[in-house]
Amino acid sequence: MKYDLIVAGGGTSGVSSAYIAAKYGLNTLLVEKSDVLGGSITQSLVIPSMKVDTQNINTEFFNDLKSFADKYKARYTYIDGNEAWFNPELLKIVLDDMLSSVKCNVLFSTEPLSVTYSPSDKLFNMVLSHKILSLYVESKYIIDSTSNGKIFQLLNCNFQEKSENFQTPTLRFILSGINIDKFSKWLTDFDTDRNVTTVDNSSGQIYLSTAYTWDKNKNWALRPIFNEAIENKDLEYEDSAYFQVFSVPNMPNSLSFNCPRILIDDDENILDPFVYSRALKQGRERIYRLYNFCKKYFTGFEDSYISHISDMLGIRESYRVKGKYTFTKDDIINPKNFNNIAFACDYPIDIHSNKESKDKLEFVKKTYYIPVEALISEEYDNLYAAGRIISSDFESQAALRTQMSCFSMGEAAAKDILKKLTT
Repeated sequence: MKYDLIVAGGGTSGVSSAYIAAKYGLNTLLVEKSDVLGGSITQSLVIPSMKVDTQNINTEFFNDLKSFADKYKARYTYIDGNEAWFNPELLKIVLDDMLSSVKCNVLFSTEPLSVTYSPSDKLFNMVLSHKILSLYVESKYIIDSTSNGKIFQLLNCNFQEKSENFQTPTLRFILSGINIDKFSKWLTDFDTDRNVTTVDNSSGQIYLSTAYTWDKNKNWALRPIFNEAIENKDLEYEDSAYFQVFSVPNMPNSLSFNCPRILIDDDENILDPFVYSRALKQGRERIYRLYNFCKKYFTGFEDSYISHISDMLGIRESYRVKGKYTFTKDDIINPKNFNNIAFACDYPIDIHSNKESKDKLEFVKKTYYIPVEALISEEYDNLYAAGRIISSDFESQAALRTQMSCFSMGEAAAKDILKKLTT
C-alpha cells in the first residue's frame, strides 16, 4: 500500500497532522499503537489544554476541533477565556469523527516495526506490526509524532544530547460523586486568592480550579490542610509535591487531578522499563492516598469515588530529535523573525522538578516564533517531527510541549508537506 503521508503516533500533534493532510486531499495513513486517538489529552487525562497566544498561526485544526467537540458537548470555555477545557472520554469519539470526516486512514493497535529509505525513489518503506499481523506500506513523507521519536530511532537519526536535568512525570486521575456545590462554596471561602482558586458559575455546571505544591516560596492556602494530613500520616510528604484540580465538561460531579507527581532519582531514566513500571505502581499508590485525603479533609467529597486513573504516565520530556534548526531558550528570551513560521507561543518555561522548591516557571515578555525547520529532520528533507520530540534544547522544550503548541506544530508539518507536493 502506498501513501502520500504516513503519520506515526495519534497523539495531539499526530491527529492534527493527519486531519489537515487528509482534509486537503493527501492520501494519509495514521498509525496509532493504542486503541484510541488523542494521547495525552485522552489517555493521560491532561486537561484542560493550557492557554497559549497562537496569534492564529496554524490553528485550523484547533478551530475545527472546537466545532466537532461542541457537537458532543465535550468542551467548555472557562472564565479566563481558555477555550480548550475538554472532556477526555468524549474526545475519543470526537477525534474518531474528525478523522472519518476527512477520510483519513487510521490503524489502531499498530506500531512501526522497521523503516528504510530508498533515495532513488525518494520513498520510505515501512513494516507495521498489528498484533500478530505485519503490513508493508510505502510513503513519500513521514511525520513522526510518537512520544519518543520511534521513526527517527528506526532510521538511526541523530538526537539532541540528553540534558542533566529532567522533568518528573505525572499520573492523573478523576474523582466522581463529588458534591461540587458544597465543595466550591467551602473552597472559595477557604482560599480567597483568585490567582489560585477560581470558580465559574456562568453555565449550568459549576467549573473550578485550584492548586497546591510543596514549594516553600509560595503562600498556598491549602498548606495547613496538607500539613495536618501529613502529620496524621494520611499522606506521605512526597504526595504533596504537586496538586492541581480542574472541572471536566459534561461531568458535573467530577474533578480531574493533575497529580500525583512521580519522583524518580536523578540518574534514572523514565523510559527504562523497570523504572517506568515502578513509576506506574508508585503513582497508583499515591492516587489512593490522595483520594482518601480528599474524602477526609475536603467538604463535598464524602461520597466521592475514583472513576478513572490515567491509562499512561504523563511524561513531559524524553528524546528530542535533531532537526535542520534547533530551537533554544535564547530564541524564547530574544525572539527571532523566521521566514517559515510553524507556530507562535507565549507559554513560560515550565519545569517540574523532583526536588522541593526547585520547580521553574519562567514567564516570557512577548510572543516567540518557532520555524518549520525545527520540525524537519537533519538527515531527511521528507521526514518531520511533531510533538514533544521537536528539535529543541531542554529548557525551550519545557515551553513548547503544551497541547496547543502540539496542535499547531502538527498542522504546520502537514501544511509544509502540502506546499512541497503542490509546487
